[in-house]
Amino acid sequence: MLALEHPTKRRVALCRNRKGWDQWPWARALDNTVILEGSLYGIADWRDDPALDDLEGIFHCAALVQHSRKGTAPVYETNVEGTRAMVRLAAAKRCRMVYVSTSGTVGCFATPEEWADETSAYCGDPVTSWPYYDSKIRAEVEARALADQLGVELVIIRPPVMLGPGDHRFRTTGNIIRHLRGKLPFLLQGGMHFVDIRDAARAMAAAMFMDNPKPVYHLSGTACTVVEFFEMVAVASGIPAPRLRLPPSAALRLSQLVSKAADVLPGERHSPLPDPVVFEMAARYWGLRSRWSGADLQWAPRDGQQTVDETVAWLREEHPLCAAAGM
Repeated sequence: MLALEHPTKRRVALCRNRKGWDQWPWARALDNTVILEGSLYGIADWRDDPALDDLEGIFHCAALVQHSRKGTAPVYETNVEGTRAMVRLAAAKRCRMVYVSTSGTVGCFATPEEWADETSAYCGDPVTSWPYYDSKIRAEVEARALADQLGVELVIIRPPVMLGPGDHRFRTTGNIIRHLRGKLPFLLQGGMHFVDIRDAARAMAAAMFMDNPKPVYHLSGTACTVVEFFEMVAVASGIPAPRLRLPPSAALRLSQLVSKAADVLPGERHSPLPDPVVFEMAARYWGLRSRWSGADLQWAPRDGQQTVDETVAWLREEHPLCAAAGM
């Protein structure tokens, strides 16, 4: 949930289950927010709810992040069909839609010197062999086509990895948590690019409320290697980064072997290593630039070390295992 503040606007948050939403203390504490229960696919069930009267804009931030090539149907259903459904809602309400996609649709490279801006073409192989990123490319293409057909003003935001305080589901911060718990056995020789979620949220709000936005905006931030990123985490936490550094090819082979073993052994087993697709992605670099975000969205990302420092501090207070162990 992004706290996309505007002094005169009331927010409506769509959630799948109201009871589940109310279990989150941070969600209960939100003011000026109406909660609407429903799904991305059944908009006819809630489209005419009075809470949506005079709707001025839609922030579509929902996505299913799953990198495995196994069981990909829910990924495409959520990320492609769910996005198309939100475009149809925007058409019905005659309002702007800001769609949060990912920089990985255009900005994935073999070397750290390469980069993409808003005019760059979509990535091909190997990105289209990775279900999550392939689904986001399809979502962008199909959403744009449907928006043009229905007369919807669609603005696509492409951030890289988003970090910062407030990752209450502990998803994008998963590897930082492993580092804090001493569960990160090695580092990969690949690339990393991240921004602060607080900066990204302000840019998304600017894209919604400004006059005459561009069709696409990139949110570039701190580009570094994986090793450099965990050296930043080490500075923030006081816990040294793992000394073992593996080339992506070796890590990929190890992950493939462990994954196959988990598949053939009796009983329900899960690989202790990330899916092989994750190691394929980690071998790449994620160069990103913007032609327009600085002027249009006042995009000025904070220092990456500050984001890492404040992410680590928040996790040490909020993550149950980190907080309990004083990590």
